[in-house]
Amino acid sequence: MHSLSNRPLRTWHYFCLGAVLGAIVFLLLYGISPLNVTNDSWLRNGYIEADIQQHYAGWLFYRQSPLTLPFCYTPNINWPNGISVAFTDSIPLFAALFRVLSPILPATFQYFGLYTFFCFMLQGGFAAILIQRFTSVLPAILIGSIPFVVSPILLERAFRHTALGAHFLVLGTLYYYIRGKQEKRFIYKGLFALNAITLAIHPYFAPMTYAITFALFLEHCVSQKSWKKPLLFLISNLLVSLSVGWLFGLFQGGSTSGGSGIQYGYFCMNLNALWNPSSRGMSRWSLFLPTQNQVLGNYDGFNYLGLGVLLCSIVLGISVLIQRKTLCLFQRIREHWGLLLICICLGLFAVSNIITANGVVLAKIPLPQTFVNLATTLRSSGRLFWPVYYLIYLVCIIGVIRVLQRTKQSIMIAALSMLVLVQVVDISPALFEKYNSMRDYREQGYNLLDSTHENGLGAFLSATESRYEHIIALDPLTKTGLTLALYTADHQMTSTDTSFVARYDETQAVELRTEYINSILNGAMPRDALFLTEQESTFLQLADSAKEQGAWCGVLLKVEDGVQSPLLYVIAPDMEYAGKLAKEYDEAYPLHIADYSDDYWDHGILSFNLEQIDRVEDKNRVVLFYDTPLARRKLENATALVANGVQYPIVSMSDKDAGWIMVTLEIEDAHDLYENGQSKDLESIA
Repeated sequence: MHSLSNRPLRTWHYFCLGAVLGAIVFLLLYGISPLNVTNDSWLRNGYIEADIQQHYAGWLFYRQSPLTLPFCYTPNINWPNGISVAFTDSIPLFAALFRVLSPILPATFQYFGLYTFFCFMLQGGFAAILIQRFTSVLPAILIGSIPFVVSPILLERAFRHTALGAHFLVLGTLYYYIRGKQEKRFIYKGLFALNAITLAIHPYFAPMTYAITFALFLEHCVSQKSWKKPLLFLISNLLVSLSVGWLFGLFQGGSTSGGSGIQYGYFCMNLNALWNPSSRGMSRWSLFLPTQNQVLGNYDGFNYLGLGVLLCSIVLGISVLIQRKTLCLFQRIREHWGLLLICICLGLFAVSNIITANGVVLAKIPLPQTFVNLATTLRSSGRLFWPVYYLIYLVCIIGVIRVLQRTKQSIMIAALSMLVLVQVVDISPALFEKYNSMRDYREQGYNLLDSTHENGLGAFLSATESRYEHIIALDPLTKTGLTLALYTADHQMTSTDTSFVARYDETQAVELRTEYINSILNGAMPRDALFLTEQESTFLQLADSAKEQGAWCGVLLKVEDGVQSPLLYVIAPDMEYAGKLAKEYDEAYPLHIADYSDDYWDHGILSFNLEQIDRVEDKNRVVLFYDTPLARRKLENATALVANGVQYPIVSMSDKDAGWIMVTLEIEDAHDLYENGQSKDLESIA
């Protein structure tokens, strides 16, 4: 049972067996559909959520770009400045490899299925050799590897944040930590390679693998009283990792903040994360445990352990207390003090200075802004708990093996099997949902840009076919950006939109948008570009000037539950268009209340805290408009506003706040001017 050709199994044998286990799990969950490199329907339609469209669009843009050093740079995104597809999470290592092979690849080619397949195989391989450091019982090794291969945090990222599926990097580094402790070594080629490759896959893995490496470094230097060679190894590893990051474009066109406006602390890990089976994109993770509340961006700090591991942790903890093995526990802590230190640091960083529990924020600990700015480079801090997460898994598996190692092997195997059974049954709702969802996407195969959809975008883009070379985003296209990115890449156009890029130079992007806005206002509108915005205020500032220069200006609509609403505002040079779900801009274009909220305004209606500004009598009577040429013309001599045939006399009007026009109406509650979550069409009476 423990031999191959009558010889003991070697490490690579265990690794291969674990890899086969990982491959089997992948195929059971997802089938062979994602391994078909010419099948991209599930990518285009946003499997689980839309982020995978970002990953695929990045690859499509890069495939059309010339080969350069560093790799992964494309001028077609964030045009004309360009950016690396490392910032679209397109897995730079694979993007670069297949870009080189692009001439011999089919016209439609996606590698995200292959990448995730390899991640599952390597997850199983490293899990097997990690457990093999503690036992040579093959059934125990393979059974103990199963929780690692179906870990909720791996399944949650697979095909959602695809690049973040490389959890084998964490397991591999843990393997070399354990091996280093057992062999009293620090220098391993495999450890060097794992650290070096992180930045070619996803930068979030670098602090995880290097944290474990640093723990081994500290413990080795102290125990062996030798630090020169280990330090040289560590520095060399860091330098090579940075070089790999440069080679695969990590330093091309991005920034630390990404212009997101979200700082460290928002995507923190909730204190209930280990037993809260709640995440984005999945309806149910646990068969037994209820979901609990979350706040802020806690969903990205998803770290549900699974009921099997949770129960095993409790049982092992009670066992230590009953058997009075606290001295043994303290001995282990002394042996692994460096690892314990980095676990504490990673855990604190994951929880962040904004401490959340269930649905409340318990505390906000002030931190120096310099530290916050630095930590914001890893703003999704909840992910940094993954090394601790997998250590909990390892402790549970090894704990069962150690507690029962003097009993019959059958008892130990039975105990491990029970742990795995409870774990798998608990997360079975998620496993079945994964199983069904991929097959559903394979069968659907529709395109969101199809002109038959109930939105004006597909039909309009069909009418503009081959007319323009560039998509110019006058504001980040946060709602339509991913769909438009796929269209732009498919039609070999360039895009200035940064909404689907994880990191970018915000100052540079604002300067470029301002340049294009000024060109339209000054009568120098480029003719080879299609101008788009999701902000009506931006559109109305430019529409008059653009129409004078011969552009079609209008809003494309969408229909949802029978209700029409704005989808995208368009300025199309030298074009005429009359679509069913399009409204052209002219003097009949209606006024809309500005969708603006703060401490005083509720979606453009003065409503809150009015005693602070001595305007209590104006509650719900003052409405806010963007100060645009159209609003000026319609409101200048107006005596009333009309909505659905009902007149509301104007009491007063003020433009003392730059960029805004405030109108006081004779109305009981201006919220009546809203319908289905949006402003009604308003007309003015002179």
